[in-house]
Amino acid sequence: MPSLSALAQALTEAHRTGQALDARPWAETVRGEADAYAVQEAVAAALGWTGTHWKSGGAGPQGPFSHSPVNPGNLPDTPLLGVEVEVALRLTHDLTPADAQRPLAAADVVDAMCVAVECVTSRWQQGMDAPALLRMADFQSNAGLLLGRWQPWHALDWARLDWRLTLPGQADITRRGGHALADPAGVLPAWLQHLTRKGQTVRAGTVVTTGAWAGLHALAPVPGTLRLAMAGLGELVFSLPASACSGACPAA
Repeated sequence: MPSLSALAQALTEAHRTGQALDARPWAETVRGEADAYAVQEAVAAALGWTGTHWKSGGAGPQGPFSHSPVNPGNLPDTPLLGVEVEVALRLTHDLTPADAQRPLAAADVVDAMCVAVECVTSRWQQGMDAPALLRMADFQSNAGLLLGRWQPWHALDWARLDWRLTLPGQADITRRGGHALADPAGVLPAWLQHLTRKGQTVRAGTVVTTGAWAGLHALAPVPGTLRLAMAGLGELVFSLPASACSGACPAA
């Protein structure tokens, strides 16, 4: 059976070359979440990621939760499975392992928030049909994180928040609410406990995007402008190149 270090090397190469891996030879390599997180750490280190940006999400307020480092910045030049509507939060001060074990209110630890779009792809040929632990090891299928303009944190009526997503070649997607936790800040306790589990302190300015609103939104094979607007949070606008919409990745 291939080792975790061999898997980390293979995923690092997949990131660098854009060549997806066949999941079948690796299916038994990742035995649990601890293995998946170890691979994440090794690949992020090999790619030179700084650990200042993360994604976190949960199936519901009680979890289970999962976490992954992400690489923020420009839209990657790679076919995408789709995009997710998100809200990102930024920490106001350092938080120690002891801090992470205490009850935390968002207003005490978050200084800013913004609209965000997570780009989704896979380094597995099987895409979203790859085993869940392999997808977790592959940064939970993250392809990049695009952030809107930061604004001061203030609680919103998240369950009733209106938002609109405009994708090229499709009718606008308009929703009210739709976050799995009802409140994006619901990821904070589990995420901070994950980051501090080995005794590390989480630094001020660390960013976490907090999970999808209404799931994954597939792209049409048409380049153009993506626009996300969320009431009380502003908007994010960027261009989707033809390479992102080429459909070369398997459909979700």
